[in-house]
Formats: sequence, structure tokens, C-alpha cells
Amino acid sequence: MAIVKMKKLRVLAMANRREDLLGQLLRLGCVEISEPDAKLADPAWSALLRRDASALTETKTELTRANAALDALKRYAGAKDGLFIQRRPVAQEMFLSDDTVTKAREVCGNINAALQEISRLQGEEGRLQSRRAGLEPWVSLDMPLELNGTPHVVYRLGVFPGAVETGAVANELAGANLAAELFEVSGGKQQRYCLLVCHRDDDEAALELLRPYGFSVTAFQDLKGTAAENVQALDRELSQNQKLRQEAEAKIAACGTEKESLQVYVDRLTAEAAKHTNAERLLTDGTILFFEGWVPAERLPQVQTLLDDYGCAWEAADPTEDEIPDVPVQLKNNWFTKPLNMVTEMYSLPSYGNVDPNPLMAPFFILFYGIMMADMGYGILMFLAGTIVAKKFRPKGTMGHMMGLMQLCGVSTFIWGAITGGFFGDFLTQVVSILTKGQSSFALPSLFTPLNDTLMILVGAMALGLVQIITGMAISFVRKIKAGNVLDAIFEEVTWWVVFLGIGLMAAGITNLVLYAGIALVIVGPLITGQGMGKIMGIFGSLYNHVTGYFGDILSYARLMALMLAGSVIAQVFNTLGAIPGNILIFLVISLAGNALNFALNLLGCYVHDLRLQCLEYFGKFYEDGGKPFRPLEINPKYVDIQ
Repeated sequence: MAIVKMKKLRVLAMANRREDLLGQLLRLGCVEISEPDAKLADPAWSALLRRDASALTETKTELTRANAALDALKRYAGAKDGLFIQRRPVAQEMFLSDDTVTKAREVCGNINAALQEISRLQGEEGRLQSRRAGLEPWVSLDMPLELNGTPHVVYRLGVFPGAVETGAVANELAGANLAAELFEVSGGKQQRYCLLVCHRDDDEAALELLRPYGFSVTAFQDLKGTAAENVQALDRELSQNQKLRQEAEAKIAACGTEKESLQVYVDRLTAEAAKHTNAERLLTDGTILFFEGWVPAERLPQVQTLLDDYGCAWEAADPTEDEIPDVPVQLKNNWFTKPLNMVTEMYSLPSYGNVDPNPLMAPFFILFYGIMMADMGYGILMFLAGTIVAKKFRPKGTMGHMMGLMQLCGVSTFIWGAITGGFFGDFLTQVVSILTKGQSSFALPSLFTPLNDTLMILVGAMALGLVQIITGMAISFVRKIKAGNVLDAIFEEVTWWVVFLGIGLMAAGITNLVLYAGIALVIVGPLITGQGMGKIMGIFGSLYNHVTGYFGDILSYARLMALMLAGSVIAQVFNTLGAIPGNILIFLVISLAGNALNFALNLLGCYVHDLRLQCLEYFGKFYEDGGKPFRPLEINPKYVDIQ
């Protein structure tokens, strides 16, 4: 339960063995290859070596195609993953088999060809629909669209805005002594579609008269026959288009049985992309290649065996002081503390050489969560949900940590629920009361309850906060002593321990001397460590910062009581509302709905408030963040577990 010790690795190898070497490092999964930018900035290196090239672009393109094929199966073959991806075990030989890749690539090609056909047909359908929509208003016009007039008469199709009264416009045409007639073909709120028939000599005059009304001439290029005939032809084309789309979709649906092989292919391509990404970090002159990286000290023997087998020249050394900020961080935890990686990674990893916060945080985080949730029913639900998802789907990474944390917090929640007598609030009490028509006063046993012992819970919450703060100060004290900062440790931590002890002894009426000694240390500290006027200002600064800081931090732990009380009251309110009609079925509906809402709100709320206590009040005493996560070249599958 600590930060894994890292070794700086430098390797020289033959360039013609690059692919094999990277493949073995990928399988080994414990070497992070560093970016070579710093080396390339050195003229001595840039004159000798250059960054290597790889097939990364082609691999990423194929990966995009494979993911598109998987998405197509979800859409057209009903091969959806659900809320969680159910990982299945796959033998390493099968995962790395060329036959598996060949088959999956063929399936991927067929699906993507069908997708391209569907995309083409969708574009064609849009074009046909647009043409049909343009012809629809003219369907009732029994006149060929290519007919634009006779030697003496002009036919013009045009559109008016919907607000124009075409009858009045037709009367105006007639009153202007023009040989012209206006017919409304169809109309709506937006537009009115009309046919203008006029003598060629009066064409320009008629158009000039119609222009103020917003008349716009419409022309149909390359169309013959009536609008109705063209619409019928378009309907036949749309029907044929739909048939072709269904055939293409059926081809994709027929590949639904190949979902698992495609998933293996995606994971394989992801691993290949990782290998090619790292290949571009290598430096080479065409004959030899060089790279630097990091490897956990405990895995160095395996790396040594591999590099020796490939005839590499290499060295591994502890990081220098200048290299410390660049050392990647990997945490080594057991089953109890590993789920807290979720919290640590969300905040920030510790800097290399600092302490692993997980074992120091786990007891407090799990304890505080249980106090805030404090209900046996909710605890059972949390534990069952975490266990079922972990066993059935075997999630990894953040989701895996979340399920583990939910199990541990579920146990804590159940224990504190048993202490406070909560099972979905007072669910059992109300059930017994309804069934016995108020003749029974059954209640679960409890040591204390949030409603009746609120002040005691508040004091206990702040006492627990004081314990966690003192623990953080103790960790800081040890780190400062190890670093040789003895005076800082004494005047920052020991001084305030004496003050806290003095306040406690004074409150108990035992003695005031310890408090006086603590105040003396508060004054003496800045006088010894400060310089010039800083000695005097340091006294006031120390008093203000520490008194307000510690008081505010301890007061923050009142949220433990507040959330316990809020969750308990909300559950009891819904139970009471459901019990008013005196019908057990109505009670169950209202109570379960209310408790489901309360559970969902508290599940997130307790996590957020617990996280705040750890990251602000606790970590602020000793934690140094800023660590970079260890990202080795490894196979990191999404859909399968490689055996």
C-alpha cells in the first residue's frame, strides 16, 4: 500500500527488431516509453537519430471503421451492450491469432460497404423527397410541365405569399384590360401556387402588375408530363430506394452473430494503435533504435529477461532529483484500499516520493459515507448492486473501482443503519402499524436515532472530524521529520496538538497549564523561525490562519449529522404519507417511490460531501498532488478479458 518505486530505463536495440520488441513489451505491459522531444532538442542527438515512423494513421483509420461496424450492429442488428459491457474471457492465442483478424476484417469491410450504400441511399432519398415536395402543390394541374405556351400565349407557373388574395389579383388583371388570366392551383398559409395565362404581347405588363404582390415564377427543368405523373414516378423511385436500404440493412443484421469477433478486433486494433503510438517515440538512425522509459522496480527482472533475449544494451537507474517531477506514479493497493483509486484519480495523483493517500483515506471515507447514509435497506441495495455488477460484468478501471467502493460503503451503511434503527426509514414500523391497524408499536432496536439524538450526533461528527484532522497532522509531522524539517514539525503540528489538548483539559476542568504552554509555543514559533518584522506578524498570522482554519475544518464535519438527519427525515416523511390511507398497497407504492428518490439523491450527495471532507479538510494537511499516471505500453481491452 504505497507508491510503486520506479526505475528509469534506457535501451539500445537493433532497428530491424523493433516490431518484435514492441510486441513483447505490449504483452508484458509494464514499460512506459517516454516522449523523445527533449532529446531531439539537443543538436548532438538530432544529428544522429530521428523519430521513427509507424502505421499509426492506418491503424486508427481501421479502428474507426471497426467501431463504426460495431455501432451499425447495435443499430441494425439489435446487438446492444446495455448499461454495462459484459466482458468475456478470450484466450491470448485467439486474441493474437491472424485468422481472427482476417475474419473480422472481412466482416468489417462488408458492414462498412453496406453502411456506405445506406448513406448513399439516404442522400438519394433526401433528393427525391425534396423534388417530390416541390411538385406536390402542382399535382391537381392537368398540364404538362414542359408546356410553356403557344405562339401567341404564355403559360407561367408562379408562387404568391400565403397572405395574398389571388381572387383580388385576378380581378385587377381583368380591370387592367390585359389579355391575361390567373388560376389558383393550390394554396396554404405560407404560399399560393398559381398559373398565369396571358397573351405574349401583355406578358411583361402582367408580370409588372403582379410584382408588388410578391409573384415569383417557378420553372421545372428537364421534367416532362404532368406534376401528378412525375410524383408517381418519384414515388416508384422512393419505393425502390427503400427496398435497397432494407436489403443493405438486412446485410448488416445478418452479421449480428459476428459481434464478438468484431469486439475482439476492436480491442486488437486498440492494442496495435498503442504499439504504433509508442513506436513513434523511438529514436533511430535506421540501424539501431533508442528509447527511454519507466518501469516498476518490482517488474524489472521480467524486463531484463526480455531485453537480454533481444540482445539489447540497456540500463535501469533510480530517478535523479531533476527527474522526480517526470516520474509517473502507480499506486499499489489491496482489495480494501484499491477502490479508493477512483477518489484519488478524480482529485489528483500524489507526486512521486509522497505518500499513497488510499490506505490513509479508506477507513475515514467508508466510515463517513456509512454515517451519512445510515440505513440498512440502502446498505443492502448498495452491496448487492456492487456485487452483481462486479461478478457479472467484471468492469475495470474507474467503473470497477466504483463497484468495489459501493460494496464497502454498502457494508458501512448497513452497520450504521443497524446502529440507528433505520430500514428504509421507519418502513417496518409503518408496515406493522398498518397490518395491525395501529395496535402495535413495533420499532427496530437502536443505540440512538437521528431525530432524537441530533445534538449528540453533531458532537460525535465534529469529534470524528477532529480525529481525521489530527491524523492528517500526524502524517505531515512524520514527513517533515523524515525531510529534516524538525522546527516546522514542532511549531506547525506539535504546537497545535498541545493547544487542542489544553482546550480539552480546560473544558474538563482539570488544568489550564497545558493550554498556556500551547499558547506559548504559538508565540515562540514565529519568533524562532521568522526574520525581522516577520517575527511579530508571524504570530498574528499563525493565530488567525490556524484558529479560523481548524475551527472551519472541524465545523465542516457537521455535514455528517446533516445528511444523516436529512436522509432519515425524507424516508420517514414518505413512509408517513403512504401510511395515511391505511392501505398496505398504497403504502408500498408511495413508500418505495419515495425511498427510491431518497436513495438516488443520497447516493450521490453523500459521495460528494464525503469527497469534499477528504480532499479539502484532510488532504490539505499533508497531501502533495501533481503526480502523472503511469501509462505503460499494454493491452487494455474494452470488451474482453485476455486469459
